[in-house]
Amino acid sequence: MPRLMAMLYDRMMKATEQACLSQWRQELLANCSGSVLEIGAGTGASLPFYSDKVNKLVLTEPDPHMRSQLQVRCNDLRADGSAVVTAHTIEFLDVGDAQFDYVISSLVLCSVQDPEKALNEVYRVLKPGGALLFIEHVAADCASSRFRWQRRIEPLWKRIAGNCHLTRRTEQAIEAAGFEIESVARESLRKALPIVRPSIRGVARKSELQKG
Repeated sequence: MPRLMAMLYDRMMKATEQACLSQWRQELLANCSGSVLEIGAGTGASLPFYSDKVNKLVLTEPDPHMRSQLQVRCNDLRADGSAVVTAHTIEFLDVGDAQFDYVISSLVLCSVQDPEKALNEVYRVLKPGGALLFIEHVAADCASSRFRWQRRIEPLWKRIAGNCHLTRRTEQAIEAAGFEIESVARESLRKALPIVRPSIRGVARKSELQKG
């Protein structure tokens, strides 16, 4: 299943990328600069939107099939050697504290094994004042019929879609990790399956003062 998912992922996401995701990525990453970590970078859909203001780019992707495609795209688009692809899992980032100006998370936190640990790691590796830029699909409003369908389908969906959860409250999880949400937009992922359309995107800032 992971190999098949990696082979089909870009094709499955093409309509949604064209309808909204590519524009959202471009807008969100426009002001990225300095040192950047992208967690769960997949096949590299965000790579075209990093400018030359990013002088250090680390891309983590634990799935070997996704990672092989990511490396090819990285070689094509960041041939200057400013980007490095690693196999680190998000819950255990093998880097020191306060290393990055930005961390990017795009359709990732739905599928991590431990969201709390993952977000604590993101907080740890960000410099004070650094920002988490995120695009994530999330649970629908709890009173809606869509949420009821998400809950019904989620047990099977997790098995066939790489541990993707449909009912995670990611905005609340980001705040619980100590981030301050600077901006958030809630919008439908157009052309996606109805159960994954509710989404959030925005900027979450680490305090200038170290947590704890």
